[in-house]
Amino acid sequence: MSTDTERVDEGTETSTLETLQNWYHLPVLGAVMLFMVWLRTQSYDRFVTGDGTPALAGIDSWYQWRTISWTAENYPHTMPYEVWTGFPTGTSVGQFGTLFDQLIVTAAMIVGLGDPSPQTLYAVSLLAIPVMAALVAIPVFYAGRRLGGTIGGLVSVVVLALSKGQFLSRSTVGQLDHHAGEVLFMAFAVLAMMVALTAGEREKPAYELLAAKDWDALRTPAIYSALAGLAMALYVWVWPSAIVLIGIFGVFFAVQLCLDYLRGVSPDHVAFVGAISLGVTTVLTTLLIDQAGIGITSFSFLQPLSALLVALGCVFMAWLAREWNNRDLDRRYYPVAIVGIAAAAVLVMWVALPGLYDTFVGNLTSRLLPLNPSTGTLTIQEAQPPDAFFEHVFREFGSAFYTMLAGLTFLAIRPLLGRKFRAEHTLVIVWSLFLISMTATQVRFSYYLVLAVAIVNAAFIAELVQLFSLDLTGSLESIKSIETYQVIVVVLVVVLLFAPLLPPLATATAWGSAQGGGPHPSATTWEDSNEWLQENTPAPGNYGDANNADQLDYYGTYSPEGSDYEYPEGAYGVLSWWDYGHLITTQAERIPHSNPFQQNARSSSAFLTAQSEERAELILDAIATGESVSEQSNEELETIVEGNETDEEIRYVMIDDQMIGGKFSAITAWTGPDYASYVQNEQYRSGNSTVQLPSSNENYENTTIASLYRQDAASMEHYRLVHESDDYAIVGGMQVGNQRLPHYSLSFSQYNRATGQNLETGWSNQTAAIQQQLAQARSNDQVYQQLGVPMWDAHVESRVKTYERVEGATITGSVDAESIDADNATAVVSVPLETGPGRTFSYRQNVDVDADGSFEVTVPYATNDELGVEDGHTDSSVEALGNYTVRAIAPSGNETVQYGGETTVPEPAVVNGESVDVSLEEIETDTGNESDETAGNETTGNEADDDGTTDDGTTDDGSTDNETAAAVAPIAADPAT
Repeated sequence: MSTDTERVDEGTETSTLETLQNWYHLPVLGAVMLFMVWLRTQSYDRFVTGDGTPALAGIDSWYQWRTISWTAENYPHTMPYEVWTGFPTGTSVGQFGTLFDQLIVTAAMIVGLGDPSPQTLYAVSLLAIPVMAALVAIPVFYAGRRLGGTIGGLVSVVVLALSKGQFLSRSTVGQLDHHAGEVLFMAFAVLAMMVALTAGEREKPAYELLAAKDWDALRTPAIYSALAGLAMALYVWVWPSAIVLIGIFGVFFAVQLCLDYLRGVSPDHVAFVGAISLGVTTVLTTLLIDQAGIGITSFSFLQPLSALLVALGCVFMAWLAREWNNRDLDRRYYPVAIVGIAAAAVLVMWVALPGLYDTFVGNLTSRLLPLNPSTGTLTIQEAQPPDAFFEHVFREFGSAFYTMLAGLTFLAIRPLLGRKFRAEHTLVIVWSLFLISMTATQVRFSYYLVLAVAIVNAAFIAELVQLFSLDLTGSLESIKSIETYQVIVVVLVVVLLFAPLLPPLATATAWGSAQGGGPHPSATTWEDSNEWLQENTPAPGNYGDANNADQLDYYGTYSPEGSDYEYPEGAYGVLSWWDYGHLITTQAERIPHSNPFQQNARSSSAFLTAQSEERAELILDAIATGESVSEQSNEELETIVEGNETDEEIRYVMIDDQMIGGKFSAITAWTGPDYASYVQNEQYRSGNSTVQLPSSNENYENTTIASLYRQDAASMEHYRLVHESDDYAIVGGMQVGNQRLPHYSLSFSQYNRATGQNLETGWSNQTAAIQQQLAQARSNDQVYQQLGVPMWDAHVESRVKTYERVEGATITGSVDAESIDADNATAVVSVPLETGPGRTFSYRQNVDVDADGSFEVTVPYATNDELGVEDGHTDSSVEALGNYTVRAIAPSGNETVQYGGETTVPEPAVVNGESVDVSLEEIETDTGNESDETAGNETTGNEADDDGTTDDGTTDDGSTDNETAAAVAPIAADPAT
């Protein structure tokens, strides 16, 4: 480095070149951070709507917006307990409503001069995520510089900036989630611990200094250790599950203290850092506790307890080392003793504290180690392990992942190379190995692994500089002394690190990936139905005759009684699959039963897969009591329900095309039987040949989800369709690539994107024509190929259907039992209906006539709109086109006698469970053997066939994600089965 100076009046100052050498990294770091912000905000306009409503890129983002909005209304407090999800108990929101929300709202307060408008709050929230991602460059640079000098630090931030995987996709504008905050605060926590460890090794705090109260000697390591504890606590404050890093620190301290003792170095120095830092974390996280218990996703006793155990473990290991010395025991057995004591502690925990053991071991296997993922994680796409780990990490980081492995190796063998090995090197090695394991366990944790990949590459660069004697100081002398082979080495390193991330080698670049961001497709699909639900159903607390909506303020503060919240009379829940719970909370401002916290996923699965309406009703009644419902028999459910009167009921059920299609297997995973029990192989005609294809069996058709969605609630007594979205899809068996899937959904809009065609997405003549063609193919057991995608047993359905649970009106009537064979008589009721978009169908139900000639049948649809939201009920968009037609068909001698009549069914009778009488008169017929179908000829051509399909092909709408849409494109070009 140049030592030239220039003389001024006050003395000497560093030359311009040397100043540049000392500070050039700052403008480079700033430029990289600006690039990272620009990269992540390219699609900003797609998330700014003209009407001011949010448009966000992730489902969790919608709930994050909910907690941010709540914090803005109740600033500086965050949401303590949420009653607008998890009906009928509510829930602690845990990893939402944290420091992350407070930071964003505080920034909005500054921008909005203390009173930010919703538009300002939304804009700040959108931009906060890219800014947080860019700020990650700061701790990454300084951590990298500690391992590889300034050049190494800059290499680290460039690797970070060009990474195109999970970290990028989760930190673009519109991704309003805490992932970017997690990465930022983990990076600061690790950096702070690296600094504290170095201070401890340098200052050498020991027990003797503490006993002598030599505060001057202890001050520096104590301050840095306390700051490391503060950084760790802030990380926990952002994300309660950050105890994973506490666990990683615990493993590091155990390893490092053993290494120090084996090398003859006093473990007091590192133990002091661990005890102080994790002790501070213990105190600070204790202040955050808002929930009793040991929950990992909420601020509970688990966070301070974990930190305390690590702090006490450091003290114990230091004490044990002294005792080991006092007894002159062989140092080599010290690590063996530590492992044995740890194993014994785990065994005691397993016996004495099984709940705590299950929490620790469960999270160890589901988050840290790819050993035994739970049902919940396996049904979350982002929580599944990558199919091919090394292919996955190469897509994420290119060759930088492998150079990181080389960097870890260089760090581990530093003593063999004659270089000083510091405790922070052990920390980086242990931390990096755990991040690799976490990524192999859950694909989403790649957004953490990017930190290790970036930082450890600084160590890789430093070793190459040493190995090839590269002088990277930038002085004139160093430039003149560069050899040809050194230039070649630099070029090769640059190519190795960055070429796989840049054109032309990179098939996907960071900026290309960031440009593809847009609002989440499910949020767009569900928006219409959720808006309808908000406007056409009573506010929670106002259902029926209740008037308690003021007790459920959307931005109110609530405290549960015990572990559950006691909802007021008139509150009700909405049941759907857990994926959509946050959308129901935020878009509809209604209270879902299950949600993406996976709360109540098992009970939702039990309802959706119930094999009869009777069982489905018992499950919903049992849910209202707060009892488990997934594995009980009907008799056990009846016992639960008896004597447990409650007003906390599930009133609405919402089903979309993905639930009936591709997500159905995930729904079955929670309660069983497994997915295979809903599938059978059947023969279909394809052209001039016959093929065997997987199709729905009777078990599938009998599920509640299929009875409601595919069969329009035909023959069901307590459920009625009240709304369907005017956006349609095809649902059924389809061939996607080389896969033949029995349950799949393909939305019209998705088909248009994949093929470049133009199917009308709403209800239209074209939609009706496709519907009829699919019905014809079903009736002939034929593969349908006119759209270029092989389909079988397929239906056209609205993408989202909403059903109301009602008491049902009971239609009663009778026929002359003396003149007919009443034991073999059947009564048939039907009513023609029309949905808001204009689709017509018919509700129809058959019932046996009693021996005395009487019959009764419970029906869920009314023939008028007498009640509405102002009455505490639903303003249904499904209208009756006429009265109920009632037919009774009975044998009489060698003839068949028919009785017929009509009746209206008032809305109050449906919601209150009242009876409606119908008078029947004998119908004169030309032939004595009219069919059952003829008896119900007043319907509109959408009667349920024996197989549960409908004559007009009305079906659910099938939608898939963007990856699926891409997979459909080649099928359209080659429709052969």
